[in-house]
Amino acid sequence: MTTNPRAVLAASFAAGDSAMPAVRRFTREVMTAWAALPLRRDAELLAQRLVEGVTAELFEVRWVHHGDAVQIELKETGEHPDIGAAAWGMTSTAEEQVRWARLELPGAGRAEEEAFPAPEPVRQSPGPGWLGFLADASDLLAGTLNPDMVPAIIAQIVVPRLASWCAVYTAELSGGPLHPAYLWHADEEAGDLLREQLAELALPAADIQGPAVLAVPGWQALGFPLTARGRRLGVMCLGRPDRFPDEAMQLAEDLARRAALAMDNARLYAQQAAANLALQRSLLPPEEPETPGLDSYVIYEPAGETNEVGGDFYDLFPIADGVWRFAIGDVCGTGPEAAAVTGLARHTLRLLAREGYGVAAVVGRLNQAILEEGERARFLTLLHGEITLAGRGLDIKLLSAGHPEPLRLRPSGVVHPVTTPQSLLGIFPEAEFVAETVHLDPGDVLLGVTDGVTERRSGSRLLDDDGGLAKLLAECVDLSARGVAERIRRAVQDFATEPSADDLAILVLRAPY
Repeated sequence: MTTNPRAVLAASFAAGDSAMPAVRRFTREVMTAWAALPLRRDAELLAQRLVEGVTAELFEVRWVHHGDAVQIELKETGEHPDIGAAAWGMTSTAEEQVRWARLELPGAGRAEEEAFPAPEPVRQSPGPGWLGFLADASDLLAGTLNPDMVPAIIAQIVVPRLASWCAVYTAELSGGPLHPAYLWHADEEAGDLLREQLAELALPAADIQGPAVLAVPGWQALGFPLTARGRRLGVMCLGRPDRFPDEAMQLAEDLARRAALAMDNARLYAQQAAANLALQRSLLPPEEPETPGLDSYVIYEPAGETNEVGGDFYDLFPIADGVWRFAIGDVCGTGPEAAAVTGLARHTLRLLAREGYGVAAVVGRLNQAILEEGERARFLTLLHGEITLAGRGLDIKLLSAGHPEPLRLRPSGVVHPVTTPQSLLGIFPEAEFVAETVHLDPGDVLLGVTDGVTERRSGSRLLDDDGGLAKLLAECVDLSARGVAERIRRAVQDFATEPSADDLAILVLRAPY
């Protein structure tokens, strides 16, 4: 095991529901950047095991490449969980605690040589090795859609194959000022000195098309513009102790073009994802539902690996003292068309409920409104109901329009469906809907979900095969509404190792004692 790390990538995360998928995504990108894809699954599981034990509100995950192994470090306070890995341990100081675990790279000695080769003279004529180098570089750059990861990948591709160090500068806006994004030196101990030397570096002007000579004491340094689609996104600065051979300059220019396109694609993806996230949030309730006297909890999770707005939604809102309406639905498809139907459904439900329309009348009018959308219409499954605080328990008027059936859990552990399925919305103009009345005794639980729960897939199996959801709910006796919802969510996550490809929504109501 080498003492000095060859590469370090770190990121900070806030504890919460989004921490686990974010850490797994970061780990996936690190393994891609280091060409360690055979370790990807083990690395993700290792990261997940470490993060499951986090108690701090903010923690840092560091991946360290030692040449013959990769090591994950998690910096926080608190106890460490049991970790299954080749090696693990913990170091502590008065201020912090760092837990770490290490995975050996396959073919350790050879992997170290190939991933971090010693500097060598550049060949005078192109050969298959350099063509393979460019192909591998393209694969690595295309392997991430995180714009913050691209500069790190660029630097670790070129050092030490083309240069002794690489500094990447990026501009937030086309033509805007350049800011340091990532610096990597083959000699880690020389990084701080180099950073000081580059602090006052005069970068090439925006109109420079080719490589520009940079004034860095002690180095032959060149700046290569990162330009894509006519926009300057940044500059890749390379330094060597000797002159850049012509072939190295040609390779660097080619790599700069590929890196700029990767950076531009990642930025476009991030912008689209941010816009979709903003749209998704606009389609959900503007505030957390307040239900005094009612034990309720809602979980909503969009499928985080896609760039489309999903069609799942929920709502829970008061219409009078001790009376609430709720809805949980799923629009067929994704994207702007599905978002339009989602917005129509949520606003129609609220408006008609507050104007005094009953549950069945609201669903009937929503069905007509969707059909009137014409070609833009999308099918919609919906569970809609009205909750009233009774003397003992809850009275619920309920209607399930093509939706996964809601389940009731008794304190005895008995689980059964409580509605008769009716037509989904957006298909039949003549469809008529009827609300059913359900009474929840104290301690009874009502569970409503979208098909992101029932159709969670592992191979050929679905979570709800053979009444799987009912069996899960039967294990939730004596749990609060939040406890039930979290138990179902965890079961969905654990059912398969792959991230879910579908949105999910979970709504739980529990009658108070």
